[in-house]
Amino acid sequence: MLSGIEDNLTFLGGHAIEVAPRLLGCLLVRELDGAHLVGRIVETEAYDQSDVASHSYRGETKRTKVMFGQAGHLYVYFTYGMHYCANVVVGPEGYGAAVLIRALEPIEGMKIMSRKRHGRHGTELTNGPAKFCQALGINKALNGHDLTRPPLYLQAQEPLKTTDIIQTTRIGISRGQDLPWRFYIRDNSYVSVR
Repeated sequence: MLSGIEDNLTFLGGHAIEVAPRLLGCLLVRELDGAHLVGRIVETEAYDQSDVASHSYRGETKRTKVMFGQAGHLYVYFTYGMHYCANVVVGPEGYGAAVLIRALEPIEGMKIMSRKRHGRHGTELTNGPAKFCQALGINKALNGHDLTRPPLYLQAQEPLKTTDIIQTTRIGISRGQDLPWRFYIRDNSYVSVR
């Protein structure tokens, strides 16, 4: 299952604004409780150090060190004192950039996801950044994790047609709201907000 993953993820070295739509349709695979939990990425947001809304805007810190590292690693942060959010580090090493995964469409392992989400199911399972992290058991222990390795890895898929992708402004932030750096798959019911 892991063969060729590293070769297929070279696009992660690009600029966040280019990688964010390219990640749509890719699969995130989580090995958990002896099972594979699989979700298709359906919504993303780009962030980089030139952007006032990015954690990397003020430079490298202990918290943001992973964002300045090698592309293809996971940057996990805790927000609102209760939720985890997961980002894919992108771009060249030394430049703080990442793509927030905002929503997944569950493909496999929905029973375990539902249990981890306290009985929720359907679109409520993974239609938001904190929801999908809870469903896949993603927490701070995975911060800095290499996404070419178990127990959590990214599988590249063929790029989507541009006509299948909606580009719009980001949501849930207080600064940099005007940048059209949010992308989602048209008509996908697991998108957090249309």
